[in-house]
Amino acid sequence: MPRIAIFCGASSGHAAHWKALAAEVGRTLALNKFGIVYGGGHVGLMGVVADAAMKAGGEVIGVIPRFMEKSELAHQGVTELILVDTMHQRKQRMHELSDAVIALPGGFGTMDELFELLTWRQIGLHRQPIGLLNAHGFYDPLLDQVRMMRREGFLHGETELIVADTITALLDQLR
Repeated sequence: MPRIAIFCGASSGHAAHWKALAAEVGRTLALNKFGIVYGGGHVGLMGVVADAAMKAGGEVIGVIPRFMEKSELAHQGVTELILVDTMHQRKQRMHELSDAVIALPGGFGTMDELFELLTWRQIGLHRQPIGLLNAHGFYDPLLDQVRMMRREGFLHGETELIVADTITALLDQLR
């Protein structure tokens, strides 16, 4: 079963549509026979993704650092929960277990995960596709910045992001 790493918030955001989006992503991936690899928490959008995928019969693998196990309320109801020592090990393990990446809305942690894998791909450490779920225009400012970096000559190598505003459209492009 192909697996997709999901980067998203440990918070749910202010608007109800973020939780609805996360539930749709989890359910859609499970129904389309994609396993999910995610940050291992039971809280925020990441918990919503995991719960929806599990409810739809999907495979969900959580990867969480030991020091965050309590603060992020490690999800005990997933297919597999992997404990690691550091944030870097978390990203590395999520990458090793997945075939592609999708970033949903989130904060600094989501951006850290996204940018580290983009950097790894740019310097040739992997070739996994990386998608942004740009629902409600969440990533529009970031996409403007990426265009600026490309235009000004600061991006090289494999720097393309796959972008769509629905999970169905994004999966179609990732395939």
